[in-house]
Amino acid sequence: MFKRFFLIVCFCIGFVSIYSTSFAQSPSSSNSKTYKVGVFAPMYLDSIYSNTGKYKVKNGFPKFVMPGVDFIQGAEVALDSMIVFDNTIQASFFDTKSYSQPISFLIKTKALDSMNLLIGSVKDAEFKELADFALLKKIPFISVTNPKDGGVTNNPYLVIMSSTLKTHCEAIYSYILQNYGTAKIYLFRRKGLQEDKVASCFKTLNEQDGKPLLKIQTINIDSSFSSDVLKNKLDSNRQSVIIGGSLDENFAALLANSCNDLHEHYPIVLIGMPNWDGMKSLTDDEDLNEFPIYFTTPYFNTKTDNYSRMLLNGYYKKYKSKLPSDMAFKGFESTYLFTKLLLSHPNDFMSHLNDSPFKIFSEYNFRPVKSKNNQLNPDYFENKHLYFIKIFDGTTTKSW
Repeated sequence: MFKRFFLIVCFCIGFVSIYSTSFAQSPSSSNSKTYKVGVFAPMYLDSIYSNTGKYKVKNGFPKFVMPGVDFIQGAEVALDSMIVFDNTIQASFFDTKSYSQPISFLIKTKALDSMNLLIGSVKDAEFKELADFALLKKIPFISVTNPKDGGVTNNPYLVIMSSTLKTHCEAIYSYILQNYGTAKIYLFRRKGLQEDKVASCFKTLNEQDGKPLLKIQTINIDSSFSSDVLKNKLDSNRQSVIIGGSLDENFAALLANSCNDLHEHYPIVLIGMPNWDGMKSLTDDEDLNEFPIYFTTPYFNTKTDNYSRMLLNGYYKKYKSKLPSDMAFKGFESTYLFTKLLLSHPNDFMSHLNDSPFKIFSEYNFRPVKSKNNQLNPDYFENKHLYFIKIFDGTTTKSW
């Protein structure tokens, strides 16, 4: 653990002195072309280091820094591992939480004008700034981890890898329609803005022709909810499909445990929201081991393929750590996938987003999203391929 901490500190000390670092791969030749890739992630380096590079935090290494650091490290391993033949990749890494060089400063000083590709684990203001800049300069911007569109419209240079909540709802609804059209279907929710969005999405999907296609009963619950309340809604002789329409972990645990109490006598399928992945109250609760819980996700990786081994070996060689996080895998995949795509199609990048030879870990299906049917340009391109994952016996596996 100390070694891992020491290596991260050393990595950040080197990083803080320059904020963006560039390196080239492949020896140059007369036919060599240089492509510039910018990788963005929140590392909060100004918060943990002084202007002179002195480490300011007294107790250990702050956890909130780790996702951004891991993403950048995964991207670095991807670039180190990539074969680019006669071309040269010049990669620059940017801390989106920099006080002295925020994205607005980089845009104002034209530091990003020469980029050929932008890859970011960013959200909120930084997401919108990069999306607007990408449209202005006609540079593809790959948003890797943010499952929101940030209100962006009419931007054919924005690619969203982590599918939006609306897309997850569409996938769940389509699956239920195809497989459980005659079942009793319930949408359980609690009060909240996100819950309102989920309920509204299912209502819109179910009433596209003005009347409900499926009989979906929406039920509001609170902390007093129990299996006794749920039992009154179920039929032991009929399949029941329950949609967990909330992103709240306490809600998820309460609903899952209530279903678990009854599933031996009542046929229940429980489908939760995408962020149910990684909820310890679902994966670590031994009482839930015999009850399957399903959710949707754009990412699935058994970590046994050649690219995973490439990351694992490269990560250990570079950082002396055997366990790269999921953020490191996302940094590796997005950087490897889209940099290779840039090399193959530098002049027509956006037309080749779904080229199959470039699969790394997960399958992707990028489709244009339009808020108006008659608009010329899409608002953005979004990944519409989702996996259905099952939590069972404390593990997660691909189900559908």
